[in-house]
Amino acid sequence: MDYWFSEMHTPNIKLGFRIKREIAHATSKFQDIHLFETYDYGKLLVIDGTVQTTTRDEFIYHEMIVHPPMFTHPNPKKILIIGGGDGGAAREVLKHEPREVHVVEIDEKVVEICKKYLPEISSSYNDPRVHLHIENGKEFIRREGNFDVIIVDSTDPVGPAADLFREDFYEDMKKALKKDGVISQQCGTPFYHPEEFSQVKKELEKVFEYVKIYIAYIPTYPSGMWAFAMASDMPIERRRKLNFATKYYNDEIYYSSMSLPNFVKKYCED
Repeated sequence: MDYWFSEMHTPNIKLGFRIKREIAHATSKFQDIHLFETYDYGKLLVIDGTVQTTTRDEFIYHEMIVHPPMFTHPNPKKILIIGGGDGGAAREVLKHEPREVHVVEIDEKVVEICKKYLPEISSSYNDPRVHLHIENGKEFIRREGNFDVIIVDSTDPVGPAADLFREDFYEDMKKALKKDGVISQQCGTPFYHPEEFSQVKKELEKVFEYVKIYIAYIPTYPSGMWAFAMASDMPIERRRKLNFATKYYNDEIYYSSMSLPNFVKKYCED
């Protein structure tokens, strides 16, 4: 029998999906993981009751967390992805022909489910350049370094991901970057939770010389408007042109995504 899954976006607002069936369910020592088959959005990955991705619109998130920082760097060869257990960010990174990609995911159950049931997203794990590390990303960057780009593809700043949104973590990331390195991080919805992304920007500005907020429109995420942050000690500008197929990102979006609505600008300036 069909049923509905709903995610609460605020105490008074929720988004619902009509579910055909549950494909998989696992409870790890970190979180509760469900994978559903929906009617309109394909497969739906849910962690602790929060939508992580759907096979219908995942390309928007993965392209936008990856391509802006990758095109900001003149020659990205060694890449670190913290989180990103579904493999989607690594899939997009591989389009830039890097030498090596390290994915650091704390929860192996997420990787297991995605490898088995989401091959359209997790195909990057079949590439020998992609190295998977099951451990805490904060500990990993304290001993590894010389990365050109670091992408923080984490869940929201609660639970096991909370430490990935703090100044001390950004200090560790900076040490793990090469001199011209770039980072990117998802930082929530400016529409419902402006304090979340504005706090990320403030923390990054304590550590990096240049910080930019940019946005994308992702239908299944709260409000549909989603914010990302890029940070570097070199000016943030596009240094290479797109030379492969994408579904959302293009050369124009690199800059237009940083053209923020006035209400978002206000929170950036406060």
